[in-house]
Formats: sequence, C-alpha cells, structure tokens
Amino acid sequence: MFHQLLTPIGNSLLPSFIVAALPIIVVLVLLGWARRPAWQASLAGLAVGLLIAIFGWHFPIGLALNSVAAGAVFACWPVMWIVVTAILLYNIAQYSGRFAAFRMWMIDNLPNDRRIVLVVIGFSFGALFEGISGFGTPIAITSSLLILLGFPALEALTFTLIFNTAPVAFGALGVPITVLGAVTHLPTDALAKMVGRQLPFFALMLPFYVIGVYAGFRNMLRVWPVLLVSGGSFALTQFVTSNFINYSLTDVLSSLVSLILTIAFLRVWRPAVDPAFAINVDRVNETRGKITGTQGWYPWLIVSAVVIVWTIAKIFMIGDVKVPWPGLDKAVYITLYNTPYGAIWDFQPLATGTAILVAAIITALVVKLSVADFGRAIVDTWVQTRIAILTVATIVGLAYLMNYSGMNYTLGLGVASVGALFPLVSAFLGWVAVFLSGSDTSGNALFGNLQVVAANQLNLNPVLMAATNSSGGVMGKMISPQNISTGVATTDLKGKEGYVFAKTFKHSILLTVLLGILVWLQQNVLQWMIPH
Repeated sequence: MFHQLLTPIGNSLLPSFIVAALPIIVVLVLLGWARRPAWQASLAGLAVGLLIAIFGWHFPIGLALNSVAAGAVFACWPVMWIVVTAILLYNIAQYSGRFAAFRMWMIDNLPNDRRIVLVVIGFSFGALFEGISGFGTPIAITSSLLILLGFPALEALTFTLIFNTAPVAFGALGVPITVLGAVTHLPTDALAKMVGRQLPFFALMLPFYVIGVYAGFRNMLRVWPVLLVSGGSFALTQFVTSNFINYSLTDVLSSLVSLILTIAFLRVWRPAVDPAFAINVDRVNETRGKITGTQGWYPWLIVSAVVIVWTIAKIFMIGDVKVPWPGLDKAVYITLYNTPYGAIWDFQPLATGTAILVAAIITALVVKLSVADFGRAIVDTWVQTRIAILTVATIVGLAYLMNYSGMNYTLGLGVASVGALFPLVSAFLGWVAVFLSGSDTSGNALFGNLQVVAANQLNLNPVLMAATNSSGGVMGKMISPQNISTGVATTDLKGKEGYVFAKTFKHSILLTVLLGILVWLQQNVLQWMIPH
C-alpha cells in the first residue's frame, strides 16, 4: 500500500504547496495567457502532474497511470455520455426543422421586447438545457437562438454566460453533485441541500442583475414583475427540489416551472411597448418555415418527460454495478486521515444519458426524421463532442491523479493556513477550478476534496465548504475559456474569445465575492442553514 506524502519537497509545506500547484498553474497559463485550446492545456497539465506525482510525491508509475485511467473512464461514463446524447437531440431538432419552429413560437407568443425574450430564453429555457446536459450545451444552443432572434452575437453570448450561473451546480441531471460526493466521500443529499441553500439567492437576483446591465436600471424596473416571477419561481423550485425531492431533477423542474409560470404571467401582464427594445420581426419572418411553432416544443417536452420518469422510476439503477477499480481500490493510504483510499466505479448501463438517447429516438420518430438525416445527426454529434470528451477525460484524470497521489491533500493543508478567512477563499477555489476546467463537474473533481481537507484542518463544516466549491464554480464558468469557446464556435466571434472574457470577468468576480460573504455568514452566523 502506498502511503501519501504531505510535504515531500524539502520536508516543508510551502515548497511542497508550490510544486503541487504547478499542474494547475500550467493549465491556467496555457488557457488564460497563451490562449491554447482547452484540450491542449489539460493534456499539458496532466503531463506535468504525472511527472510531479511520480518524481516529487514518489507515486508508483502503475498507480499514477491507473488513477488517471479511473478518472478518464468515469468522465466518459456517465458524464460525457449525457453530453453526447444531448447534442444528438439538438441536432435532431435542427435537421427536423423543430429548432427553427421553436424560434418562431417565441416570436409569436412573447411580447416584442428583447428584455423579456432575453430572460425567457437566456435564463428559464437555458436552464433546461443545463439541467439535462450541461457542459456548454446551453451556451451553444441558447446563444444561437438569441442571435437568430436579432441579438448581436457578443450580447447574446455574454448574457447567456452570466445567466448560466444559476443552474450549473445541478446541471447534467445533478452530475456535479454526484462527482462531488464521489471525490469527497460526503453524502450527496447533504451536499445538494447545502448548494440548494446558497444558489437560490442568486437565481432570484440574476434576472434583475442581467437586465439591469443590459437595459439600464430604469428600463429594468419597467419589467420588474416578470423578472420576479421568472427568478422567484426558479429559486423557490430549486430550493424545494434539491432539499426535499431529488437533486438530479433540480434544474429540470426549476426551469420548467420558471418557463411555465413566466409565459403564463405574460398572458395577463405585458410591459408597455418600448421601440428601443423591439425585435425586427420582419427580418426574422424571412426564414419562417412550414412547420407550426407549437411543434418546436416537441424535442424539449419529450426529453423532459422521459428524464423525469427515468429518474423518479429509478430506471437508471437497473443493472447498476459497483466495480472496485482493479489495482487502485484501497491501494493508497490517506496519511492525513489514516484510512485506505477506496476507488469504486459505479457503472450504470442505463445512466441518465441513456434516457436522453431514448428521448432523441422518440423525437426522431415523432417528427418523422429520415434515416439519412438521423445518421447525419449522429456524425455531426461526434464531430462536435470528440474534443470535449478528450478535454473532460483529461482534466478529470488529472483530478484523480492529484487526489490519489496526495498532491491535493498538500494543497489543502496549504490553503488551510488562511485560517478564519477560508470561507471567503473557498468560493474562489471553486471559481478557479471551473475557470480551468470549464465544467463544474471537473471543478468538483479537481478541488472538491481539497476543500474538505482544509475544512477538517480548520474545524469548519466540510459539507458547507465542499458545497461552496460547486457554488463558487458556477461563477467561474462564465469566464472559462472552454465554455466561451463552445459558445464562440456557434457564432461569428471565432478568434474573439478575449472580448467575451473581458465582458464577463467583472461580473464573475462580483458574484463570487457575494457568494464568499454568504458562505462566511453561513459558517459563523447562519449555521442553522447547514444540513446535518
């Protein structure tokens, strides 16, 4: 059994901390300064991580490669399986004309006001995609839809990125929480409840905040009733679902409730007509198709229904197998905790990604998509997701390597040295993790256990700090190069990622600071908010 080393560099914490951070620094520099693609940055970070783990932490080569493999396999199944099937559903909607029909439904049924359209599509509808698939899917789809409705590409992408913060922690059917529980060995229900007692405050605030930035304070006040309905219904459902129903359904139910109540509210209340925010309907009508707008809802209603039934009936548990990872399970001893390190792969052949695949097939049959177009949709899906699969597999592999080698435990000890200020720092750790990886899931895999290590050293609540890694991560997703690149790929902003980064950075910092203050209050004043 390999016993983890905590201070292998010079038998001192500071140099050990600096060396342990090098893989993360490499990824940060390549992404933020050299502007390299995310897959190149993550591969470089993994290469540096392997060298440091093997030669610095004396982690056996076999165990090092095995831990990376365990992380990569977990990233592919179930994580990226969800992404692949969600993009397939999107492509089916494109080939069948239902995506264009959905756009026309929005034009025909919403007020001719860009403020309203931005909230309904960017916030409520975008959260549905985040809940079902995550991993950049909502950015690509909703920003494309807004651009087709006449929004400038930079505006559409910027505000979609900011809105995306509310649902990210429960995205992809709760996968970020599932991963957080796996790497921290804390109960996922407790983690979900804690996140559900942090993010609803931001969900309620975001529609007011974004429309205030977009249209100005006075113009935001002119539409405040619909902002309250949209944000309030989402926030309340997010809290109730994560705490009392099923955390994997949090975003799906929250977005559907927000969509339904917001659209229903707009039937009885409409803002005063303001030409400054009118959509050029004539230009949009130039591409009106023969398919009715109502049919544009088919793909999204079908996938929502299938996923809800799949989760409530626990179909995903059929055939579930807990596989002790060969050669890694309990082959490492966690020195800091005096306990063996387990390595269990929870293989579910009917994982939630399979539910989305079933929904995609049902959709194809309902819309009578030809076999040839279905095949084209599959080919397009592979082309669109292959680099993302490599990137996520690599970054999660790096996270597993840093956990099993002991590097993350060294980082946790170092970060714990900030003492009483750690609740404020905790939010920024999650922010950095998702900035690097582009995914709250990967961010939780990377730093989730680090948060627990630091919390235990400082006698802070580990559930609160681990949950904050996920909540803080959502604020970093809007500036993540990987996430921005996903959105840019569907617009005419290719090569201008820096402009998008500049537009979202200040909002990301402000929201993270606000979260840090909330976490400090929850640890020191509002302790009743922490689940037991």
